[in-house]
Amino acid sequence: MKKIFVLFLVAILVISLAGCGTKTTSGKTDYKIGIVTGTVSQGEEEFRAGERMVAKYGDMIKHITYPDKFAQEQETTIAQVASLAADPAVKAIVFVQAVEGAAPAIDKVRETRPDILFILGVPHENPDTIASRGDILLELDQLQRGKSVIHKAKEMGAKTFIHYSFPRHMSMELLAARRDIFKETCADLGIQFVEVDAPDPLSDAGVPGAQLFILEDVPRQVDKYGKDTAFFSTNCSMQEPLIKQALETGAIYPEQCCPSPYHAYPGALGIEIPSDKAGDLDYLSEQISAKIAEKGGTGRFGTWNRPANVAIIEAGVEYAKAYAEGKIEKFDKDAMVQYMKEVTGDKNNEVKFSELNEDTPNFLLFVLGSQIF
Repeated sequence: MKKIFVLFLVAILVISLAGCGTKTTSGKTDYKIGIVTGTVSQGEEEFRAGERMVAKYGDMIKHITYPDKFAQEQETTIAQVASLAADPAVKAIVFVQAVEGAAPAIDKVRETRPDILFILGVPHENPDTIASRGDILLELDQLQRGKSVIHKAKEMGAKTFIHYSFPRHMSMELLAARRDIFKETCADLGIQFVEVDAPDPLSDAGVPGAQLFILEDVPRQVDKYGKDTAFFSTNCSMQEPLIKQALETGAIYPEQCCPSPYHAYPGALGIEIPSDKAGDLDYLSEQISAKIAEKGGTGRFGTWNRPANVAIIEAGVEYAKAYAEGKIEKFDKDAMVQYMKEVTGDKNNEVKFSELNEDTPNFLLFVLGSQIF
């Protein structure tokens, strides 16, 4: 009888352990989170953030990339995202930037995996199209930036503002609206607004052709309008040559399309970040300031004080973990705001959120604090 009782206790213990172990097995999670980013050439900052999440969480993270020519190769993006969802352990996918092809990719996944959480950062498709696909979406507050970028340029001494873009980007509702606000704010502040068509990096000329255009055109514009000219481009791959030439010509550079100390500044200024300084934003800002001062550009270059798109990925992963562990529902604005504040180290309430409109409460806009080097 005593032996039977002991066996009974053992059986109860095994069952209870199995019940408590739905989230971890031998110290490892029983779920996975997918991350979709661009490649190094199209979005190095996001790609490296994905790598860091793999380094931090190991096999729990599955990181893939969409093709460089994503607009023409949407089927590849759809197949890539579907491959993530084919793994039943994947409970959430963080997609930054949510380029063209994201909407049909999500539609494909929903056919068999309606349970998967989709966190979309910097959507390229129109808000009404993409908001119904994603569970929670994050985008820089482009409408607010339409004013803040110009005011920053004015503070730096700008008399002319050059806006580089191309038809594909100007077909995006938020970017086109921001361009219009740029123009209106320039008029209000007495700044000449100049719109310049640049090659699309997704065209036949590719990224090299777009970068070469910037390298050659910035000096032409400075010759025409003078050194008190501020430059802005809507494309990530154009930022490095834009910073280089703005500094060489003595012009002004308020901030990147995707503001961050890491975005294009290290490459443009030849800054090597030692391993013991990885992630040290104060160190990087000091290095950027020193390099800019060497060329006499102090006070004429800026960015946000935290990396925006990296924050989306890092906060997105933490949000996805909470969802996979049953701590939050698919949409929880308060949770996302809190994770964004945590990953950006926000102690002064610089991270500010708003909703795009009443019809899309899951489409969140945000801004971070700014800095001038």
